[in-house]
Amino acid sequence: MDAELKYSFGKKEKLTGKKSTAQLFAEGKSFFVPPVKVLWLDVAHEGSAPARLLISVPRRLFKKAVDRNRIRRLMREAYRLNKFRLLETLEKQGLQCSIALLMTGKSIPDFNEIERIIILILQRLQLEHEKIAGKNTDRAD
Repeated sequence: MDAELKYSFGKKEKLTGKKSTAQLFAEGKSFFVPPVKVLWLDVAHEGSAPARLLISVPRRLFKKAVDRNRIRRLMREAYRLNKFRLLETLEKQGLQCSIALLMTGKSIPDFNEIERIIILILQRLQLEHEKIAGKNTDRAD
């Protein structure tokens, strides 16, 4: 993995577009790490990063745009600093993944709390992808 990609969060790593977002919400698997709901789906992204991320903070829970932007910024930073664990697993297996993080809590968490949650989410995604890789190697034998 490139050193510059390890701690960056560029345009190619953001999940955009109606088709890819709709596919993630329609076909994706999910789990919950309070207060964040996670949707993920293994997909082929043409020429982009191994993982693409979407962060959603609903207006009905956080009325002020300042609060929504703050939470998104904290989640993005925590992901940026800790994503290397998941990316290494995805690159080893040659997989690409779309991920959506949906905030469901009603209070604004501090960075340490969000980072702890993001690390748990990334570890869970890493385990899920290792299970998938284990199933694929069993079938090949």
